[in-house]
Amino acid sequence: MRTRISSKGQVVLPQPIRRRLGLHVGDELEAQICDETIVLTPRRKRQPKARIVRDEITGLPVLTAGKGAPILTSKDVEEMLSDFP
Repeated sequence: MRTRISSKGQVVLPQPIRRRLGLHVGDELEAQICDETIVLTPRRKRQPKARIVRDEITGLPVLTAGKGAPILTSKDVEEMLSDFP
């Protein structure tokens, strides 16, 4: 994939690359030069989003957020539950 450097020195990463790496607006990248190659590395991994799954034992919906997940507000939970069948 090709991209160009703007007059301000900015480079746009093509969408397939951003999507594959889970990069979003505001994410930081580490820039290094290795031999004659520019290497960009995401500085941090994004925290997983919370999701609703069915409990294996009860069959009821439960919220799972995984390790290091952000704290959810009541509004966040309400929005997620509104989409649950």
